[in-house]
This record gives sequence, C-alpha cells and structure tokens, in this order.
Amino acid sequence: MEKNQTASQALCLDTNGGLPRLLEIMARLRDPETGCPWDIEQDFQSIAPFTIEEAYEVADAIEAENWSELEAELGDLLLQVVYYTQMGAEQGLFDFTSVTNAISDKMVHRHPHVFGDQSRDKTAHQQTVDWEQIKAAERATKNADQKGVLDGVALGLPALMRAVKLQKRVARVGFDWPSTDQVIDKIAEESAELREAHATKTQADVEEEFGDLLFVMANLGRHLKIDPEVALRSANAKFTRRFQGVEARLAAIGKTPEQSDLAEMDGFWDQVKIAEKLPD
Repeated sequence: MEKNQTASQALCLDTNGGLPRLLEIMARLRDPETGCPWDIEQDFQSIAPFTIEEAYEVADAIEAENWSELEAELGDLLLQVVYYTQMGAEQGLFDFTSVTNAISDKMVHRHPHVFGDQSRDKTAHQQTVDWEQIKAAERATKNADQKGVLDGVALGLPALMRAVKLQKRVARVGFDWPSTDQVIDKIAEESAELREAHATKTQADVEEEFGDLLFVMANLGRHLKIDPEVALRSANAKFTRRFQGVEARLAAIGKTPEQSDLAEMDGFWDQVKIAEKLPD
C-alpha cells in the first residue's frame, strides 16, 4: 500500500505527467479518507454550473485572442470532464476510458468519408447534411421511444442556442420560412404585438411577446447564417468597449458616470463611435 501511495504522490507531482497525472490528482481529491472535503462533497448536479461557466470562459479567451489564457481555460474545462468521469467511475456508471472510447466511436461513425469507404468529394454543405442524417439515425436507434422531431433537444442549453436547434430540427422536415424577407416581416409583426402588449396588456403578456420576438430574431440569425449567441457576445463586447470609452472621457474632465447625465454621456458615446471608425 505504501508503495502505491508513493507512486501516486510521484505521479501527482510530476510536472510532465500529462493526462495520467490529472486523472490521479482527481482520484486523490475524491478519496473519501484522504481527499479534499469540498471535492468529496460534490456531485454531478453541483459541478454542472461550473462546467457551463468554464465553457463561456473558453469562449471569452477566444474572443479576446488571448492564447495563453485559452490554454489555461481549456485546462479548466478538461478538469470538468475528469471530474465527471471520476464520479462516474465511483458509481460504476462510466470512466474516462469509456467516455473517450464512446466519443472516438462516434467520430469514426459520423465521418465515413474519412474513416470508411465513402468519397471525400463532397462540399462542406453536403457533409453537414450527411452529418445531420447520421445523427438523426443515431437518435432513432438510441431513443426508440422518442418519435417527435424535437425529442432530444436538451432543455439545459442556453435559450438562444436551444431556439436555433429547435428551428433547425423543424426546418429539416420543411417547417420553415422559405425566404429571409418573410422572417423579417415576422419580426415587424412581433414587434407590433410587443408594443401593443406593453400599452394594453399584463406583464405576463409583455414577457410572452418579448420571448416571441427573441425567438424570431434567433430564426433570422439562422437564415443569415449568423450564430445569435456569437453575435450577441460581440455586441456585448462592443457596448463594453464603448462605455469604457465614455468613462475615460468623463474621467478626463474629473467626472464619473454618476456625476454626469444622459445627454453628456450620449455625446461622449457618439465621440467614441466616431473615433472607432477613424483610420489608424
């Protein structure tokens, strides 16, 4: 036993230990006798929010093109997978090897033009169509009791992402506007309904109409081949950058936003916008 503990400690401290080191570290953290009390207390449900947060932090690093930060965030995201697989192994559900084998099998199966005898002479669009067809066949085999077009679209997805997935599913069976102009017309219709609800109806009605408008906006993004989540992240970043520019201009005259007013801040906002468009 002492020999095993010595080997475990050596692996955990080996700075070149790679994935085996990480797996051993997680096993040690979860050891019910010698592990970390916090790590021992965690379960699938408690870790899930951290996984979502880490995925967004990966996206933030990519957006900022901060590659050293991306390396660190990818490690944090990998840790989430290792956490789940350790808990799965403890409960006899699955382990890291079975998870990696499963995803490897899936990738081979979904790329017959690379690992099988199908031709690679296809457009990227055709390969995407083939991919969706293979996924649909997998779902039909795996979930014989799920017959509906929308069965299996995860409820826990971010709302915008789930909206697009729902729309893609029904589009495959022909339930879709044939032109982008029709989607834009629908946005105008939903905007009018939201305005009417705001003026004459309950807050619940306003919320419903607002949701309808967001759903159609997500559909427009799909028709324009724009990921609405990515577009909104970009808009958030632009807004943050520009308001920080407003704060900098206020600070230059000895003010904070709280000491300013809308008219002054709006004027500085316009200055920031103009400055962004000027050539370097």
